Amino acid sequence: MFDKITEDIKKAMFAKDKERLDALRYYKSLLIENKTAKTAPIAEMDVLIKHVKKLRDSLESFPPENEIRKKTEREIIILSEYMPTQLSEDVVRGYIQEIIAKTPGVNAGLVMKELSPKIKGQFDSKIANELVKAALS
Repeated sequence: MFDKITEDIKKAMFAKDKERLDALRYYKSLLIENKTAKTAPIAEMDVLIKHVKKLRDSLESFPPENEIRKKTEREIIILSEYMPTQLSEDVVRGYIQEIIAKTPGVNAGLVMKELSPKIKGQFDSKIANELVKAALS
């Protein structure tokens, strides 16, 4: 991933695509920071997932026509190219039904505990939690 980001930074420089260049440079700085941290480094994909989640969460604090919000949305779009393929609601509902079927009397917390690793970075956990609650009611 690091090498691909470096190559894409070069392409963005030649194309004079400032937004893409800024987004990729920041992500690369997060990867470098992760590698050189005193704690054990996490997977590069997890760094990306964490950063995109943080960006999505920050969208709620800006009004719809705010320039910072628009810039953040464009950054999410750019970084989404590097994210794992997103799962559909139907696929997640299938996972939920499988978990419920194999463990009778299960609660939402247990379902989410088992579901989370399957959907990590591929589906919004807030929406998944709502789907779990709906399936259990």
